Amino acid sequence: MSTRPRFWETVPLKKMTPEEWEALCDGCGKCCLNKIEDADTGEVFLTRVACRLLDDQSCQCGQYQIRKNLVPECIQLSPETIETHAYWMPVTCAYRLLWQGRELPDWHPLLTGDPESVHAAGVSVRGRTVPEFEVDEDEWEDYIIEEPS
Repeated sequence: MSTRPRFWETVPLKKMTPEEWEALCDGCGKCCLNKIEDADTGEVFLTRVACRLLDDQSCQCGQYQIRKNLVPECIQLSPETIETHAYWMPVTCAYRLLWQGRELPDWHPLLTGDPESVHAAGVSVRGRTVPEFEVDEDEWEDYIIEEPS
């Protein structure tokens, strides 16, 4: 993977290469948790209920390249769709932060050079999830959590 040095500080989201775009992901796994959106207020609640493709230990999608085929409702975030989806993205998400004109957190793997830094900082969902096939959708409210940040 080839990226420009500290590209996130100088390159607008829409001008990033596909490799740079993918490198923004910190590997926290929070975007793969099922959410509940209040229809009246628009408030989004995070649950511990994870997409069936999320690996609870690596916090990575087990079928990333074909996820949309397996989970049609999976959102494939892109520079073109960030504006539509930023409101429900994790507050620590690099995509959301950069879209808001903010900086990456100091634990982000792009800054530390270590993909484990997100886990060491306690920001990921490693070991905190339950698979969606174990919980009925009408019980998701019982699994609402505060976002690890």
